[in-house]
Amino acid sequence: MFEAIVAEDETLLRKALLEQLGKAWPELRIVAECEDGASALEAIAEHRPDVAFLDIRMPGLTGLDVAAAIPEISPATQVVFVTAYDQYAIDAFERGAIDYLLKPIAADRLAATVQRLQARAAAGPADSATLAALVRQLGSSLSPRAQPPLNWVTASAGRETRLILLDDVAYFRADNKYTTVMTGDGEALLRTPIRELLEVLDPAVFKQIHRSTIVNIKAIASIVRDDTGKGVVRLRQRPETLTVSQPFMALFRNM
Repeated sequence: MFEAIVAEDETLLRKALLEQLGKAWPELRIVAECEDGASALEAIAEHRPDVAFLDIRMPGLTGLDVAAAIPEISPATQVVFVTAYDQYAIDAFERGAIDYLLKPIAADRLAATVQRLQARAAAGPADSATLAALVRQLGSSLSPRAQPPLNWVTASAGRETRLILLDDVAYFRADNKYTTVMTGDGEALLRTPIRELLEVLDPAVFKQIHRSTIVNIKAIASIVRDDTGKGVVRLRQRPETLTVSQPFMALFRNM
């Protein structure tokens, strides 16, 4: 039996894809439904599925980020990108021989993708170099942000409201429906869920290292991998260490 994860941040589109997969591939077992890249990365590491259907644009870790880590955490997993990209990107998919589904997903296109996935499964793991090259090419063609990333946030510490420059933030940590902001001077509470925060932070500076933690890479003193494959982050201006969950360590291999 084939197993798959589906990662799509828009609930209606995710449910629609699941329904279409149920019709086109009844034998496929969906082992995880993910609404963001972080949960997709963890699900792939846990389940090692045969296929990962990845929406390219998700808050925080994109489908491209997740795909870049797959050769290290689950080499046998085939990738299918779900995209609303233009023809330039579609040409890149075709040259890279990587499967893609164009939104809105057509039944005949999905059926053809299912047939290719089933045929390739017997051939063994995909060429990781081809996938890596495609991820780099598509990453360079991403459209500019609709708005510049944040420079500061307002957060509360008791009865005090603080204006905190993002350069001073060491890391963010999920706190139920809110987010704790940690700086060298202490902590404060931001009334924004971490998932929404990911959409407005500069992805070149703030990296997700766990489903519930985002770190400012400028605040990192060192990263060490332990015997379990997890990472330990030491910070410049705070005494505590942060854990990088094992799947996320693949994203730090070039640091």
